[in-house]
Amino acid sequence: MNKARITRVGAVAAASALAIGGLTACTPSGDDNNDGEVTLTWWHNATTDPQKGLWEDVAAEFEESHPGVKVEVTGYQNEDLQRTLIPNALQSGDAPDIFMVWPGGEVRSQVEAGYLKDLTDVASDSIDALGGVVTPWTVDGKVYALPYTFGIEGIWYNKDLYSAAGVSSVPETLPELEDANEKLRDYGVAPMAVGAGDLWPAGHWWYQFALAACSTDTLKAAIPALDFSDPCWVEAGELLQDFVATNPFQDGFLASSGQQGADSSAGLVANGNAAAELMGHWNAGQIGSLTPDATVPSWLGWYPMVSVPGTAGDPTITMGGGDGFGVSKDAPDVAVELLQYILSDDVQKRYAATGAGIPTNPAAADSIEDPNLKAIAAGLAESSYVQLWLDSDLGPTFGTPLNQAVVNLMAGTGTPEDIVKVLEDTAAAL
Repeated sequence: MNKARITRVGAVAAASALAIGGLTACTPSGDDNNDGEVTLTWWHNATTDPQKGLWEDVAAEFEESHPGVKVEVTGYQNEDLQRTLIPNALQSGDAPDIFMVWPGGEVRSQVEAGYLKDLTDVASDSIDALGGVVTPWTVDGKVYALPYTFGIEGIWYNKDLYSAAGVSSVPETLPELEDANEKLRDYGVAPMAVGAGDLWPAGHWWYQFALAACSTDTLKAAIPALDFSDPCWVEAGELLQDFVATNPFQDGFLASSGQQGADSSAGLVANGNAAAELMGHWNAGQIGSLTPDATVPSWLGWYPMVSVPGTAGDPTITMGGGDGFGVSKDAPDVAVELLQYILSDDVQKRYAATGAGIPTNPAAADSIEDPNLKAIAAGLAESSYVQLWLDSDLGPTFGTPLNQAVVNLMAGTGTPEDIVKVLEDTAAAL
């Protein structure tokens, strides 16, 4: 379990020093064809433009600058990639050369299984350029993946709908959010959208209430120790249960997907059928891809997750994380070169300009154009502590059962105590 955490962060994730307490089998790593050409496989989670197009451009550019190298780049839906495709490929011994690696418990699990190449020396220039933001991808002092984006979660909202419903300022506390939701419901729009059918978007609501219910010291101690005896973990479920009772979500939210199509939670915000969504820093590009003109709408805004009065949590704590790429242990050296190109100044600046997320390379800080990403970067800088996504931090065996237990609670078929029992049972089975 990676015990590291981010305790202070700069306006861009890596801009200052960090103290970060049914698929066809892919080509085998670094496949050499009969003509001597090397084929690299690269898996990522961008299924729509602009990020999907950027990665395709990067692959083509690398091929042009490296004669004899072919890059097969493929984007998959995030939860399929994280929970099924990558684990299956790793276990089968047929892993892609470069693939998404999530921080915390997930990277530690892959390192312990011997799946990842140690990048500490072979990518030292890139690691030095990124700085402390690589710490969540570090295990026992060695770096096993490089993050290309890092940010915090918050509420993405339609400024026009908020104004039309009489919500004059963004909520800062849970009672204010519930009041705003009531006005939005009276106006005739779903106040919040959530893709509970994908499990993890619903799980994030419980994660946020856990941050509110638990003190920072409890979070720092409980997660690496897998000790969920503090009453705050049950309280988190009680807070979520009470919130769900206010009817904040769209009709049919239990079956909705998070990011795929017009009826997903992101799609409902994009087409004006829902006013807001709790989601990570990448969501501007996702919502934009689902609008009629496939661009980020001018009405889209962002604000931090609200605080919950009367709880033990620090209101200045935030939850976030990043996306990184690792290299398969048996991949050829040229795969490391491709990874370093992905993290280069030029590519990171272009990534920032797409509005898809906050880059980790400090050289790209001034290339952030999207005002919401600038707001997220500011929120990151003001955070007293950034907790990694709980499912990633706890490790890959926790994500699905934990998120399912949260959905069960939201459906009225589970209890706050059930969520804690799932955590304890999963820990006991390790």
